[in-house]
Amino acid sequence: MMTYGDVYVAQVAMGADPNQLIKAVTEAVAYPGPSIVIAYTPCISHGIRSGMSSVQEEMRRAVEAGFWTLYRYDPLKKDHPLTIDSKEPTGDYKLFLRGETRFAALEARFPEVAQGLFDQAERDVKKKYTEFLRLEECMRR
Repeated sequence: MMTYGDVYVAQVAMGADPNQLIKAVTEAVAYPGPSIVIAYTPCISHGIRSGMSSVQEEMRRAVEAGFWTLYRYDPLKKDHPLTIDSKEPTGDYKLFLRGETRFAALEARFPEVAQGLFDQAERDVKKKYTEFLRLEECMRR
C-alpha cells in the first residue's frame, strides 16, 4: 500500500508497544485519505503454548524476535514519511516459533525440514529489518 504514495499505512502490535498503536490509529484517523492499520493479533489457531491469557506477551515476543515489525508510513510527512518503530530484533526467533503450536508441530513431525525453514526464516527477518531501515533512510532524502 505504501507504493501507492497516498495511503497511510501502519503495522502495530498492542502488546509490544501500546503507545505506538495509539499514535498509529490517531494518525490513521486524522489522515485525509485512505488508511490501513495492520495489527498482529494472535488467535487460538496460533496455538500459543502459554495460553490465550498471554496474548499481549506473545505480541511483544513477536516484535522482539523480528517476526513482526512496527512501523508507520505517513505520506504527508514529505521529509520522512516512513518511521520504523521497532528496535533491531534481539529475541530468540526460534524460541518464538516453538512457542506456537502452528510452528512447533512442523518441528515435531519433520525436524530436519523445520530446522532448515526456521534457519532461513531467521535470516530473512534480519534481512527484512535491514531493508526496512534502508527504506526509511532512502525516504528521508
